[in-house]
Amino acid sequence: MILNTLSLVNYKNFESQDFEFDTKINCFVGANGVGKTNALDAIYHLSFGKSYFNPIATQNIRHDADFFVVDGIFDKNDKTEKVVVGLKRGQKKMIKRNGKAYDKFSDHIGFIPLVIISPADRDLIIEGSDTRRKFIDSVISQSDKLYLTNLINYNKVLSQRNALLKYFALNNTFNAQTIDVYNEQLDTYGSTIFKTRRDFLDTFIPIFKARYNVISNHNEDVDLKYKSDLFEEDLKALLAKSINKDKALQYTSVGIHKDDLNFEISGFPIKKFGSQGQQKSFLIALKLAQFDFIKQQSGVTPLLLLDDIFDKLDENRVAQIISLVDDDDFGQLFISDTHAERTENVVKQIHQSYKIFKL
Repeated sequence: MILNTLSLVNYKNFESQDFEFDTKINCFVGANGVGKTNALDAIYHLSFGKSYFNPIATQNIRHDADFFVVDGIFDKNDKTEKVVVGLKRGQKKMIKRNGKAYDKFSDHIGFIPLVIISPADRDLIIEGSDTRRKFIDSVISQSDKLYLTNLINYNKVLSQRNALLKYFALNNTFNAQTIDVYNEQLDTYGSTIFKTRRDFLDTFIPIFKARYNVISNHNEDVDLKYKSDLFEEDLKALLAKSINKDKALQYTSVGIHKDDLNFEISGFPIKKFGSQGQQKSFLIALKLAQFDFIKQQSGVTPLLLLDDIFDKLDENRVAQIISLVDDDDFGQLFISDTHAERTENVVKQIHQSYKIFKL
């Protein structure tokens, strides 16, 4: 998978900008605030149809403009693919592939496999379980369409059940039969999602540990622990047991939407017991494992985006990361950094062609 050209119109701080990329390494360098991360986010937008950093779509439109367009031309499996993402204020977002708009955005997910490593990934450690579930879902969804469909359906039924619980509370009423219909559907989708997540983590965790070992020189012991209500009992039984609690809370308190992933170092939560360098290494290993897994599942080498990766890492860990990407397992790489000289010194150690874009 290669991104040949990127064209931006009214995207964040870019009024109009065109890039022609090297097939191996591309570096965006410049002071803070010039748009390095925005350029990476535009590439992410082409893959996922949304921003990695800003969930409010209209805020990706440049100030005083009415629309944005991000346009990319890719080589995939010896074919040229043109992907365009656009949004006009007051209208729905549009994603087109080779001139044809998608009916469902979810159909595009996985077409351009991509992994981003960014300081914003720290949210995976410090934020709630929702962030870590989204990480699991995003990795699996890039290579498993059925999983994504089941997830969309589960969340739809969950919203309907929650709305029903609110209706019951508001009208001081209850209908067990109607709740049972939703319980059945949640159980059907939820059980499949749980099994897929469990199987995924069985494969993913050893890949992650291997990546971390290389970055840390085998100095630390890390682990990922999957937490789910469904380890105790099937979802249908759990929903039946929790109905009184759910009625009181007016939302569904058990299910795969409560799953979590514990991040551990030496058997303790990395959030409390890991240094900044260890936490950053943990997240980089997590994302490189994501890269390995997607490549293994899809047979396509993902694009790899490294946003401000050298921040808060000692030279030894930076050297380890550079040695990781200095091999043929990696395809096209996009890096952002504030220090042009540091970036050039680092990429020169990688025996690949490169381009530096000074913004």
